[in-house]
Amino acid sequence: MSTRLTIAYVIDPRFSGGTSSAVAAELAISVRFAKVSVHAVSSAMFKGEIASPQIQKSLNEHHLELIWDQETISADVVVVHNPSFLKTNRTLNISIVCKHLIVVAHENFHRPGGKESFDVSHCLGLLDRATLSLRKSIAPISPYNRLTISNWLSLHAQHRNWSVFQQDWFNICDFQTIPPVEFPNDRRGRHSRPGHEKFPSIQDMELLFPKQAVANVILGGEVFLQSRLNKPHWQVYPFNGINLREYFEMFDFMVYFTASTLRESFGRVLAESIAAGKVVISDPDTASIFDGAVIACTPADVDQIINDFVCHPAKYRKHVEQAQLKLEEFSSAAFQKKVLSKLEQNFGISG
Repeated sequence: MSTRLTIAYVIDPRFSGGTSSAVAAELAISVRFAKVSVHAVSSAMFKGEIASPQIQKSLNEHHLELIWDQETISADVVVVHNPSFLKTNRTLNISIVCKHLIVVAHENFHRPGGKESFDVSHCLGLLDRATLSLRKSIAPISPYNRLTISNWLSLHAQHRNWSVFQQDWFNICDFQTIPPVEFPNDRRGRHSRPGHEKFPSIQDMELLFPKQAVANVILGGEVFLQSRLNKPHWQVYPFNGINLREYFEMFDFMVYFTASTLRESFGRVLAESIAAGKVVISDPDTASIFDGAVIACTPADVDQIINDFVCHPAKYRKHVEQAQLKLEEFSSAAFQKKVLSKLEQNFGISG
């Protein structure tokens, strides 16, 4: 007689941006595969009890209750998304009982240069002490993210009771694809949540979004709006300041670079841009996550790359179409086959 796998999600549902979008997409496939419960932890990182719009929409669509601060959480598998939400907590007043605790590492454990991205030891320690389980794993969300986790664990012997999950727990990217334009122009865009670390130096920004470009559209640019930087050739909008469908119609090239002290662990906005029919350009570390679907270069190379595509529109269309095929590697079907099926195999449970 078969039984359904039980999965309890433990999250702070107030995250904005990629974490909440990834969790919302994951719930949609998990409820078809397992008996799911969703538990909210009131961390000190956020205020209020209002879940992000993405999380709340997914809960409503799949008839799931958001259970706040339950003292004891038990399931076959407990999945904790983005442990960094615990970095400002002194204690964790919950008890977790499960067969397998999986902590999905949405943030890299190390920044470029080797500095910790957050107090990883503190966050893992809180979860470790709160949990009684047969197995504890950290699940990377990309090959680059995996590298930072492995490097961190090699330096912290006290946490070697944590294994690294064998399969990347990637963001599900079931986006509707839009065909590329027939004739691209030098119209450039970028999109991220606000924050200084999300942007390269102002010198690199001027290289990436120059006066000679037909359009430079920057979404999530609070840092520039607040400083009242005078760049008339930039169209700067706050995060959520414009409808995404309208935004994607304003450019042909997604040009995405961050500060030298930050690298994306996955880069969900890059996947969104590929699906929207754009050529996406980024740094080599970030581009490596997408296995050729994102063009890797330095800021100094961007002009030449864009000029080449503008002069060869068939090449532009071919690259976008091939990149969109790569997104199938991050589909819900791929997630069920590569990730959730591993949980079934581990416990001998059929859905």
